[in-house]
Amino acid sequence: MSKDNLQILVLDDEPIVGKRLKTALEKNGHEVEVFEDSRLALRRLDERDFDVIVTDVRMEEVDGIQVLERVLERSARTKVIVITGYATVEVAREALAKGAFDFIAKPFKPDDLRQVIQKAAEALEG
Repeated sequence: MSKDNLQILVLDDEPIVGKRLKTALEKNGHEVEVFEDSRLALRRLDERDFDVIVTDVRMEEVDGIQVLERVLERSARTKVIVITGYATVEVAREALAKGAFDFIAKPFKPDDLRQVIQKAAEALEG
């Protein structure tokens, strides 16, 4: 698998976040699907596997921790990166304890996420 063509799903209930991340990640040659509704994202996850999932923690209906658990039930190789504007040590610890690959606090620069995705790509290859 090439590091520059990852299949990435971005889930964030703020449309601007998904839009910005999609643009930034596609510049690196990744294939990106963006969802604002966690239920629709879960449905999509049932249809296909992704290399990397970037999910917000706080959302209506289904939160990022539940998404993380669901993804890892289906595919242990998928790397889940959790993002949140409500970064607390507890939230980060819970996400990592449940198997998240990494955790990024908002606001962050697209480059910060690109670096974490690069690490995820290396982990997928290794």
